[in-house]
Amino acid sequence: MTLLEGLEQQLREECPGLELRRNEPMSKYTTFRVGGPAALMALPKGGEVRKVVETAFRCNVKPFFLGNGSNLLVSDHGYDGFVVKLGGSCCEGEVCANELMAGGAMLLSQAANLALRHGLTGLEWAAGIPGTVGGAVTMNAGAYGGEISQVLYQVHTLGYDGRFEVISNRECDFSYRHSAFSDGERLILEAVFLLEPGDPTAIREKMAELAEKRRSKQPLEYPSAGSTFKRPSPVDGKPVYAAALIDACGLKGLTVGGAQVSEKHAGFIINKGGATGADILALIGEVKKRVHDRTGIILEPEIRTLGV
Repeated sequence: MTLLEGLEQQLREECPGLELRRNEPMSKYTTFRVGGPAALMALPKGGEVRKVVETAFRCNVKPFFLGNGSNLLVSDHGYDGFVVKLGGSCCEGEVCANELMAGGAMLLSQAANLALRHGLTGLEWAAGIPGTVGGAVTMNAGAYGGEISQVLYQVHTLGYDGRFEVISNRECDFSYRHSAFSDGERLILEAVFLLEPGDPTAIREKMAELAEKRRSKQPLEYPSAGSTFKRPSPVDGKPVYAAALIDACGLKGLTVGGAQVSEKHAGFIINKGGATGADILALIGEVKKRVHDRTGIILEPEIRTLGV
């Protein structure tokens, strides 16, 4: 019996109501719409999460914690491991005074709209980000001058060994597209944001303005994982942007199979139709090579990979 088979048997015995799926296509769970099957996937509701993680630890199987798959590229061959995707109460949020408590599986856009309904400002920039709260905290997501680190108060986590922790903002080790959770060792159960009272009309207008910017500049009509590359380090003290470098190298429209550098926004690699994970990986590699050959700058992917 393999470790995964042993884990599945234990989970079925100890969590009889738990939804378990074998060979679940990961293309259903990524915004790229590519990826082969996960050998075993658990979809726990809020109360089952701790038992699932503790059982995996006891069976010597490390879970991969899946959010909305909006920053993830999964191999065409799939992932020969254990995936945990939260549901139930972990998708919900609530507000108390200036604090917004959001489950780790809640969409960040839903958290932003919850803040709007309660007249709280600080998450307007997040309304168009497709990831979950847990994923956003993990990568310190940001847009239009806003960033998770600016509004996060604390995080409630569950370690691979089943231990709960409450982590303050200061302990999160935030930097550009990085946090203390980037190693995948802890599952984010809940994030608490500290926001400010604001005018709901002004908040709504700001969100609408940013949504229009996204629609006009980003290829939202195609499957993608958002910005493909991180912002490079400054050169001679001046900021450098991946999209501008790619555009300057004449790479808009560059295509490998069904994957293409967007003609609308050079920072996005999109699935034009029928793209495979291999197509996207090859295109990422070709863009990196051509930009480096032309500028000497090495682009670092922002997208995480699984099974690659």
